[in-house]
Amino acid sequence: MVNKNGNLTIGPDQNVPTSQAIILGLQHVLAMDVYVPPFIIATSLALSSSDASGLIQSTFLGAGLATLVQVLFFMKLPVCQGPSFVPIGAIIGICLGTSGKMGSVLGACLVGAIIVTLFGFLGVYQWIVKTFIPPLVSGTIITIVGLSLIPSALKDNIYTVTKNGPSLSQNITLAIITGITLIFCSMISDYLPKWGKFFRIASVIIALFVGCVFASFMGVLNLSSVSSAPLFSIPHIAFINYHLSFSWSTILTMLIIYMVLLAETTGTWFAVSSVIDEPLSDKQINHGVIGEGVGCILAALGGATPVTGYSTNAGVISITGVASRKVFVFAGVWFVILSFIGKLSALINAIPAAVIGGVFAIVTIIIMLSGFRVIKNYDFNEREMYVVGIPLVFALALIFLPSSATTHLPQFLKFLFDSPVAIGAIIAIIMNKILPEKNA
Repeated sequence: MVNKNGNLTIGPDQNVPTSQAIILGLQHVLAMDVYVPPFIIATSLALSSSDASGLIQSTFLGAGLATLVQVLFFMKLPVCQGPSFVPIGAIIGICLGTSGKMGSVLGACLVGAIIVTLFGFLGVYQWIVKTFIPPLVSGTIITIVGLSLIPSALKDNIYTVTKNGPSLSQNITLAIITGITLIFCSMISDYLPKWGKFFRIASVIIALFVGCVFASFMGVLNLSSVSSAPLFSIPHIAFINYHLSFSWSTILTMLIIYMVLLAETTGTWFAVSSVIDEPLSDKQINHGVIGEGVGCILAALGGATPVTGYSTNAGVISITGVASRKVFVFAGVWFVILSFIGKLSALINAIPAAVIGGVFAIVTIIIMLSGFRVIKNYDFNEREMYVVGIPLVFALALIFLPSSATTHLPQFLKFLFDSPVAIGAIIAIIMNKILPEKNA
């Protein structure tokens, strides 16, 4: 089956066998570092092992429910939802500064998500996109999305060495082996047409498996957490495990964060739209905002932090050539299953960071180049170079900005400066509006 888009084997509305969809859905789950934000929060707050596990499982539950509602009922694009990195600092600050701790966070998340949902029903956001985000700007945002993820793929997943983990040389070796395997599997169809489709579709899972095999040979694959994890356990749920509390300051804080998240998730929507070669309609954008709000409501009720669209999946789609929404439905189902099965969650968590980084690094480059593909048809004069280039400079500046530089800034500015995508998007919109279309 060949899709009308030459870059895809299977399009968004085309079907795949259920057995394949189950495996491909798991592949998308494996390519997403959904456990990282809750792990950072749990570590920073010194949560007990029980509370930390409950938060991580709740994150899987929130990601699954949000993915299902967005794919089935609202945005209807092949997009997975997962925990955002943007609110981490604010969540830790709220927990440390309030007696309600996670209850205060979830209360603010719930109210903020309701407001975002209402914002979507009013239809304001589609007008904003139509007026301020033409293809030149959207392509720039997609490029920034990929660019902003590269340091995380390299520094956080490959270059970071833990006390009892692999050495730096082992990390680099594992990342290279995983990356080469991914590229080989995705390109093998040029040499073996008969087997090419299978290897391309399963390229991410094969690459992760090969990386784990080599990690095992190196003696750095630790599966002890899998054997000790319970087979079945319950996530920590709002109103059951957490007593929700509400305050205007925390609600305002989370509402600001949600505005940043909308800017980021818009970049993801454009990235996916570019990969599947289907332009976003006003209706999709409007429904996407509603879906984002509903997803965050479900995540908060499930005990999870705010979720957003993951641009990583756009890169996986580009590599595998499969964009069927059925795959993403099963990705959502996998998330829900993983939220209740402790051993499966532990198994995913046991994959060495460098192995994930080898896949992640290639995926981020593909996302960045997808942005270039959107803007390649523009006749680049001086104006276009500034509209594209200046936001890239600001995004890079924020990526390398020392944390000490934002210490004394107001809280909402800290949130913005923690998001190169949001700042880059704002700068691109401003540059596109203030620079004249033609030289005088």
